[in-house]
Amino acid sequence: MIKPLLVFDMDGVLVDVAESYRETIHQTVLHFTGSGISREAIQDYKNQGGWNDDWQLSHHIITRRGIEARFDDVVEYFQGLFHGKDGTPGLILREVWIARPGVLEKLADTFRFAIFTGRMKWEAEFTLRRFAQRLTFEPIIGLHEVENLKPAPDGLLKIRDANSGCPMWYIGDTVDDARCAQSAGVPFVGIASPGKPRHCELVALFHQQQARAVIDDINQLEQVLQS
Repeated sequence: MIKPLLVFDMDGVLVDVAESYRETIHQTVLHFTGSGISREAIQDYKNQGGWNDDWQLSHHIITRRGIEARFDDVVEYFQGLFHGKDGTPGLILREVWIARPGVLEKLADTFRFAIFTGRMKWEAEFTLRRFAQRLTFEPIIGLHEVENLKPAPDGLLKIRDANSGCPMWYIGDTVDDARCAQSAGVPFVGIASPGKPRHCELVALFHQQQARAVIDDINQLEQVLQS
């Protein structure tokens, strides 16, 4: 019998990106405008939906402040911070794996894993090699594997079509993830860390999007799936 499938978003679900992606947004905005942006303000954008792409979000914030900056220049600076440049370590190395030892390994006895993320596929693979070499995630759908970004359901539909008839869940941490799952007809579990900015608002948004459950972090997922 084929195991059911758990599809994970990556940022904020499998890895804590507060000091990687969110800090890169802050530093990119600071570089182009002279002042940064708070984590709360970034989360406000995320809770609006439609800002799954951090390159587009950074560029939007910069241009809203009256700064004329080419999108490609913003992306280049962003990626230099995130990946590292001129001998400076990239902020991607600040990422922290969220799952406690054994949690995902136990789930792997019952479920198969896949990833649908807004980051590039090779970036996801890089982080998985750092933290989860013994786990298998197949397929990994990233930024360039879909025509339309979340909240469009392209990635989930691609995975669902390749696993016809297989029960499937999507686990994410943004309203775009929830809307994506709803559009694809896939049950959704929302992750809203109590320490995350705008936590209560995010929980309410997940319930509005008919999340099957809302949990603090990935370590609580097993109890949800067993209920």
